[in-house]
Amino acid sequence: MLRIALFLATNLAILLVLGVVMNVLMPALGVDTSGYSGLLIFAAVFGFGGAFISLAMSKWMAKRAVGAQVIKQPRNQTEQWLLRTVQRQSQQAGIPMPEVAIYDSPEPNAFATGASKKSSLVAVSTGLMRNMTQDEVEAVLAHEISHIANGDMVTLTLIQGVVNTFVIFFARVIASVIDNATRSNSQNGQGLGGIAYFAIVMVLELVFGILASIIVMWFSRQREFRADAGAAKLVGAHKMVAALRRLQGAPESTLDGSMMAFGIQTKRSFSELFMSHPPLAKRIQALQQGR
Repeated sequence: MLRIALFLATNLAILLVLGVVMNVLMPALGVDTSGYSGLLIFAAVFGFGGAFISLAMSKWMAKRAVGAQVIKQPRNQTEQWLLRTVQRQSQQAGIPMPEVAIYDSPEPNAFATGASKKSSLVAVSTGLMRNMTQDEVEAVLAHEISHIANGDMVTLTLIQGVVNTFVIFFARVIASVIDNATRSNSQNGQGLGGIAYFAIVMVLELVFGILASIIVMWFSRQREFRADAGAAKLVGAHKMVAALRRLQGAPESTLDGSMMAFGIQTKRSFSELFMSHPPLAKRIQALQQGR
């Protein structure tokens, strides 16, 4: 319940802030939002603005969503090993040392997030530390470090921003076409009306959003292959394969939202088109083939 409330509150805050920005800046800049160029600017501000605000808040949100505790002073040998391993891999990958955190969850999982390579977080579950060998945990950590080194968080945000922009833009263009057609066919020259127009926009955004997510999920799957390959370079392909094989018998991840994209997904979803991660068997095959 807390995760859902946090998610809704964050998105509401983003919409309110961007709404104020649009209402103040657009008229001041002389931008006509009734034309296609103005509409495209409106869509881009909301599309990219929402994506980048979410990125900026990603680390803060992730910590609170799963109750992750950042390791500042190691309390035991496990935490000492975890910090040393992340530090060594970060140096190998040529990135600044990320924050390292542990969160309480029985499922073996991990994720990386953050607004940039200089402000990143690697979090692992207690289930991962309990149910995997050190070699396997090392491979999972290398996978997450590779996500950071590849700049996956920023790249995914840019792609999401482009997708959001076109979803918002085309939903309103088509709704306007329907509104104009209704007005032309109406005897009194009235169109859809505010509520009907808004409802059509919402439905179109939902439909286009689902279709657009196929593009985002495709990129997400490709970056998983790249992160696996990066982990293989850091610790060896055999360790990454062993970690993935261990995950084949693990329960399905319950990570929410953006954290799912950086976590480890173990089961097939309704359709592979909408999966953020490739099936584990395909990831293992790619590693074995040196891809």
